[in-house]
Amino acid sequence: MICEICCGDSESLYAASEGGAKRIELCSALAEGGVTPSIGLIRQAVALGIPEVNVLIRPRKGDFLYTNLEVELMIDDIRTAVEAGATGVVIGALIADGNIDEDATAAMIKAAQGRNVTFHRAFDLCRDPYDALEKIIALGCTSLLTSGQAATAMEGAPLIKQLVKQFGDRITVMAASGVRPSNVAALISATGVRAVHGTARAPRHSMMAFRRDDVPMGAPGEGEYTRIVTSAVEVEKLIKNAGI
Repeated sequence: MICEICCGDSESLYAASEGGAKRIELCSALAEGGVTPSIGLIRQAVALGIPEVNVLIRPRKGDFLYTNLEVELMIDDIRTAVEAGATGVVIGALIADGNIDEDATAAMIKAAQGRNVTFHRAFDLCRDPYDALEKIIALGCTSLLTSGQAATAMEGAPLIKQLVKQFGDRITVMAASGVRPSNVAALISATGVRAVHGTARAPRHSMMAFRRDDVPMGAPGEGEYTRIVTSAVEVEKLIKNAGI
C-alpha cells in the first residue's frame, strides 16, 4: 500500500517526514488547487531524504486547457525538477472537448526522463474516464490521481473501483480528495486501491504577538494568523489506518 502525502509548504514537508511519509507530492498554493512549487522547496524536499518526491507541474489555477507557452513553461519546470533530484512529476492536460491532450502529455513525459509520472486530477474533468485512462497508460504514465470524477474519493468510490478492476494491473490508481484517517480504511475496502493521497492537515496558529487583523494580505476574510498545514500526527494516523 502506498500513502502519498501532499505537502504545500516547508513546514508541511518536515511534518510529513516526521510522520513517516515515504512518498510526497510537493506543490504550493493548495488553496488554489495546487501549483508548481519553488525550486528551493524542491531542493529542500530532496535534501530531507524522503524516498519519493513527486513535484506537481501546474502553472496556474483553473482549467487544464493550456496554451503552447504554458506547455513550454511546464516542460521547463519538469526539467528543473528532475535536475534538482525529484523522483517523479505530477502532470495533466486536456483539450477543449474534454479529452486528454496527448501531445502536451507526451512532451511532458519525455521531459521527465524516465522518472515516475502521475497524471493528476485533470482526469476528473475529462469527458470519458475509460478512454482517457487507456490513453494515459499508452502515453507512459505510471500513476493516476483521481477522486472518481466526484467531489471526494468516497463519493467517487464506484468509479474508482471500476478503474482499479479494469486498469489496476497496468497503472497505480491513487484515490484522492477528502482522504482522511477517519475514512481511509473504508475507502480502501470500497475501491480496492493500493494507493491513497491526502494532505493530513490541521490548523496551525501563528506565533505572532503583534497583529493587524484588519489588514488582509490575501482574499478578504481569510486572515493571516491561522494556516492549514500538514501535521505529523495526522500523517501517522493516515499511514496507520491505511494499513501500512
